[in-house]
Amino acid sequence: MSEALWTSAEAVAATGGDTSCDWTATGVSIDTRTLQPGDLFVALKAARDGHDFVQQALDKGAAAALVSRVPEGVDSSAPLLLVNDVQAGLEALGKASRARTRAQVVAVTGSVGKTSTKEMLRATLDAHGSVHAAEKSYNNHWGVPLTLARMPRDADFAVIEIGMNHPGEIAPLARMARPHVALITTVAPAHLAAFENIEGIAHEKASIFDGLEPYGTAIFNGDLPVSPILRAKAEEGRRWSVSFGERACNQYRLYRVTVRDACTVAIGRAGTEPRLFKVMAPGRHFAVNALGVLAVADALGLDPAVTVMGLGQWHPGAGRGQREKIMLDPVDARISVELIDDAYNANPASLAASLEVLAAAQPRHDVGRVARGRRIAYLGDMKELGSGEVELHRAVAGNPALQRIDLVHCIGPLMQHLWRELPADKRGHWTETSDKMAERVARDLDAGDVVLAKGSLSMGVGRVVDAIRKLRQATPDLDG
Repeated sequence: MSEALWTSAEAVAATGGDTSCDWTATGVSIDTRTLQPGDLFVALKAARDGHDFVQQALDKGAAAALVSRVPEGVDSSAPLLLVNDVQAGLEALGKASRARTRAQVVAVTGSVGKTSTKEMLRATLDAHGSVHAAEKSYNNHWGVPLTLARMPRDADFAVIEIGMNHPGEIAPLARMARPHVALITTVAPAHLAAFENIEGIAHEKASIFDGLEPYGTAIFNGDLPVSPILRAKAEEGRRWSVSFGERACNQYRLYRVTVRDACTVAIGRAGTEPRLFKVMAPGRHFAVNALGVLAVADALGLDPAVTVMGLGQWHPGAGRGQREKIMLDPVDARISVELIDDAYNANPASLAASLEVLAAAQPRHDVGRVARGRRIAYLGDMKELGSGEVELHRAVAGNPALQRIDLVHCIGPLMQHLWRELPADKRGHWTETSDKMAERVARDLDAGDVVLAKGSLSMGVGRVVDAIRKLRQATPDLDG
């Protein structure tokens, strides 16, 4: 049996709620589709009211349900934890979990790279002890308390991702997480629809430092035009301030980055100490964020050699730069397409980084219908960029990485502006939707090609990724 995460007495004490019976929960869930027996089901109100699914959760083996009323059709004697407000109840569980843990807590935010950096931290800290971090991008007003409420009692480290869409969202979540170390990956044009300018975004990101424990460590990217804003916030109060990046002013500095086809090797320094490290993904941006991860580990007092070994085990996840080979022939491994799946999200900074990775990739020649393998990009609209969104899309045409990219296919009304700016020899197809583009994939691609898929989540570029994966041929059972 799994270890108890919450007893009914502990949950009542944390939330101030009432329950009619004793129960013990081994997990916390907000979704009956992924609920496991023994979970405490939290009936949040989002797109649908979670109270409508309480009986389903109990039927699937939930230990209890956190509710603000007895749902229709549910017996009043059922194991219910009744509170005035379910969201507030979840936050109370998160705060209580943070108060009881002995784990060292790290918080991460940034316009680009916060989820991949969270996963780098998971891989790195796992080499030193047990790590708790959300499996998905649970970084908002319910995701952060949920991640905290799920924290195992015996965790050595916790990594909490914190995001935002509007001003004033980060500081309350940071105060809830109370990190010992907080890291800002970068500040870039994203969510500009809710902010006047990038300086406003920088102030919001910097507010993560408001949640730091006394004498905690504030780590930030020192290469940015807005780095002075981050530095000023980092140096407030009883905090240690550390910058990282490629400029000489940074305490953690990259000297040399070598981007290879399947990994990135970097040389830098931490203070006066040299550091050589590797991540199993191509991209200069990964090396920069990995340097920030090394700074986190040092702030926690961890062994640098073990840290570098753990960092070298990290791979990007699905939709975030993950690379895979799509076999087009069941026998000949050369007859394949290489896919760079970065379809989870997009803004100008992350798109520039992805284009750099594609430009560095090595196509395979003389294996397909076209003699030379090609570098091909499928790009969907970048959302929430505010009044300058059209110009930001057009500006992609001037990215120097495009010189090494053969074709760019564009999806959506905003990317149509890029499509029109592209040179004729690089201009692929334009479609209104990802579904329309997905219909063309089998005709557009050839063996030897390297393909990038990138776009904001709402554009559904993942459907293009799915279409590419469906080109895969099953490997025959040669033993049979």
